[in-house]
Amino acid sequence: MTLLEQIKEAGIVGCGGGGGPPPLPPNTDRTAGFPTHVKLNCTVEYLIINAAECEPLLRTDRFLMLHKAREIVTAAGMIGDMVQAGKRYIALKETYSEEIAALEAAITELHSPVKLYKMKNFYPAGDEQIMVCDVTGRTVPPSGIPLDVGAVVSNLATVYSIYNASQGQPFTEKYLTVTGAVNSPCIVRAPLGTSFAECLLLAGGSSLSSFHVIAGGPMMGKCYRKEEAAGLTVTKTTSGYIIVADDTPLVEKHNIPISVSLKRAKMCCIQCSYCTQMCPRYLTGHPLKPHMIMRKLAYAQSPEEVLEDEHVRQAMICSECGLCETYACPMGLQPRQVNIYVKNLLRQNKYRYPKPSETFTQLEERSYRKAPSKRMAVRLGVDQYYDYHIDSCKAADPATVRISLRQHIGAPSQPVVQTGDTVSCGQLIGAIPAEALGANIHASISGTVVQVTDTEIVISADRQ
Repeated sequence: MTLLEQIKEAGIVGCGGGGGPPPLPPNTDRTAGFPTHVKLNCTVEYLIINAAECEPLLRTDRFLMLHKAREIVTAAGMIGDMVQAGKRYIALKETYSEEIAALEAAITELHSPVKLYKMKNFYPAGDEQIMVCDVTGRTVPPSGIPLDVGAVVSNLATVYSIYNASQGQPFTEKYLTVTGAVNSPCIVRAPLGTSFAECLLLAGGSSLSSFHVIAGGPMMGKCYRKEEAAGLTVTKTTSGYIIVADDTPLVEKHNIPISVSLKRAKMCCIQCSYCTQMCPRYLTGHPLKPHMIMRKLAYAQSPEEVLEDEHVRQAMICSECGLCETYACPMGLQPRQVNIYVKNLLRQNKYRYPKPSETFTQLEERSYRKAPSKRMAVRLGVDQYYDYHIDSCKAADPATVRISLRQHIGAPSQPVVQTGDTVSCGQLIGAIPAEALGANIHASISGTVVQVTDTEIVISADRQ
């Protein structure tokens, strides 16, 4: 069996992202949940392993680099051979001194051709297209993917899962960060389908009686009330849970209705253009100008009136990183939320942003307009959780798991087990539908199947 076949059989998908893979529309470049056997079925000049951990507060990739360096370097070499990449890099932040030392030791021991690319500590360093621009000097075209410039990017946790697949181990568990207002921030190794409550318990619980949970990172993760978070379970794309107080600025931003954001855009935008000047995609050379979108909406009676406008349609190439509203805007407006709203309207009208044929290049000023990661945490009100070190990993041992059949981009997996079946950890329970984009799903614990629906499979652990 080839490595690509092993990846497919193991059910590996892109491991970055938030609490679960949203049904991503066309013209988006987020790769959380994208089936890896499809993504790596290519030949490229550059293989880039994304170890920059884009979001402030998350520490999962740093933990893996420290404790699984040999496995990661081994897998990077195997993947590089498979995609025939002449240039192979693990891209990480230059501030990761211990992680750099661990990887360099593994590279030396294995005589690996893999090299480290040390990036500045800025946000969003871990954005796939931003990383490609830094490592290769090439700009991925608007609405394009790294393959368009001879590169493929794979998340570090995904690479570790590929190593496991090469050893015959399917994707059944996830490493994730549990931090914020918890008593013992830690890395949790959880079987897929483990409840949020169990992960929180392993982190010592929270002293807050009421709180919000960010599934993913504070910049792009999903925000849930405590009551809503009770229904969360670990999926293949869960990168972390961050507990924050209800009055944290980032929670307040999440709770602003889009109707209010649109009114503020009309009333308060001063057209300073800082949102454009600091936009990471604009700085790589993309024709995205958030301040122009705000201007066109301000003069329109309704957003639907300006959907044919060239500038408004550029909202489709927004990466939704949130730097514009968290860092750039002096008026506290929300260009990202406006862009998301406009993108949804454009999709409803069946509009797809066409990939241009010309070559794009980064702007000269990009080098000095990289926003420091810690400043993001300060603006979001979570800087008290920024400077910490996690070196402990706690293993979850759930009595029951609820394994989603929609943990990836593409068609939901089809159950291949029935209620009452006895399954072993690693056994296939959900298969890729015929001729569809998807990923296999395996039992994350041994036990009995107690429920099968169109959306999930519930397994009760065998405690004998």
